[in-house]
Amino acid sequence: MPSRNRYTEIAEVLAAEIADQPTDVRVASEHEIAARFGVSRAAARSALQELEGRYLVRRVRGAGTFVNRPLDYVLSQSRVPSMHQTIREAGGVPRTVVRDVTTVPATGAIAERLEREEGSAVHLLVRQSYIDGLLSGWSQEWIPIDMLPELDAAVHAVESLDSILRQMCGVTPVRSWCRVSSVLPDRQVAEGLETAHNRPVWLVESLSRDAASGRAVMCSSSWSRPDSIRIIVELDGPADAP
Repeated sequence: MPSRNRYTEIAEVLAAEIADQPTDVRVASEHEIAARFGVSRAAARSALQELEGRYLVRRVRGAGTFVNRPLDYVLSQSRVPSMHQTIREAGGVPRTVVRDVTTVPATGAIAERLEREEGSAVHLLVRQSYIDGLLSGWSQEWIPIDMLPELDAAVHAVESLDSILRQMCGVTPVRSWCRVSSVLPDRQVAEGLETAHNRPVWLVESLSRDAASGRAVMCSSSWSRPDSIRIIVELDGPADAP
């Protein structure tokens, strides 16, 4: 086991060196770090793991280790409840990939949140999200079929669900309720995020209503890698309808 003092000293040196580097800069490999500091590969690996634990670097499968800075993701009632718009406002480039679109019966908490009867038909949309080309999130979104009968073709044509609801349903979604927690992902979510099941991730559960009618239009559960975003919750009033 490498000395904690030694690999943390190396991590501090590397952290200072990459502090002003852009996020697409590759970090030295374990072999390069070991040669530079005259330590074992195990110590070099521990130094990189230390930086990874601070979210200062991120390992990308098949590509290497790069400088990393989590994006500030702001949750607020006064902001449009759109992942795409929130990421763009934070300076990132969003992208989503549809993994599944199915029709399921609304049960339990989902039926309650959407204020629909148990067993009512809803769309279940499963997507992966990316920021600047890097995997960032895995989401499940439920939309009542009586609100939006056809979803499959729409989400393959337009990535933003907020835009789809506005254009096809004539509603103005606002965030009505939200809960943020740090959780250990189940197997499906861990695989979707390409992370270990014993590493905590962000979970954001949310409900959106139409600003004019107050009707529930969609609810969601979104898991995000903490090395990708930093959740910021603003306590404020609801958005004004445009």
